[in-house]
Amino acid sequence: MSERMHRMARTRVKICGLTREADVVTAVARGADALGFVMWPGSKRALDEARLAELTASVPAFVTRVGLFVDQEPALIERCAPYLDLLQFHGDEAPAFCASFSRPWIKALRMRDGLDLQAAAAAYQGAQALLLDAYRPGVPGGTGETFDWSRIPANLAKPVILAGGLTADNVAEAIATVRPFAVDVSGGVEAAPGSKDHQRLAAFFTAVQGADGARG
Repeated sequence: MSERMHRMARTRVKICGLTREADVVTAVARGADALGFVMWPGSKRALDEARLAELTASVPAFVTRVGLFVDQEPALIERCAPYLDLLQFHGDEAPAFCASFSRPWIKALRMRDGLDLQAAAAAYQGAQALLLDAYRPGVPGGTGETFDWSRIPANLAKPVILAGGLTADNVAEAIATVRPFAVDVSGGVEAAPGSKDHQRLAAFFTAVQGADGARG
């Protein structure tokens, strides 16, 4: 990337775990690039197919609708796909499985000890990006915990979506340290699981914009 292009770079923002129409509207109004809808029933923010259809119906053009799945049945993913622009796989899905649907996809990786990110990027070369999240045994995501950002190599072959414990208080530091393509937040902008706090949403976007301005 040229120095001029680097100065023009903007950190994209994904708001995940949406369950309410008002939160979808507010996230879009604040400038969200992507909206995440959790289809894994083990989550406190889980939706069923009917609710997914309702929440995505009014999402405007150029805002990406992302469905989050965790080792789930292909038939479910196919039924959800018409309401989604991008699939996010958060379990142990093989690259061939991720690529077998009619939508672009990203792969979430939990930053466990010993994970070789370069090897993972090569294995999941069909992914649009890698989403990097904190690791907690038995929990596929949404831990609300950060990880050691210095573990992310600067020359990773795939765009990085940074997740895990991000809030308005630490996202600027995260952007300065990692320089990710995008940041992903859920619990860090909530009043309760699945219920976004609109003041925290606003503060998060302000912090991201401030960090991007500092990079310019």
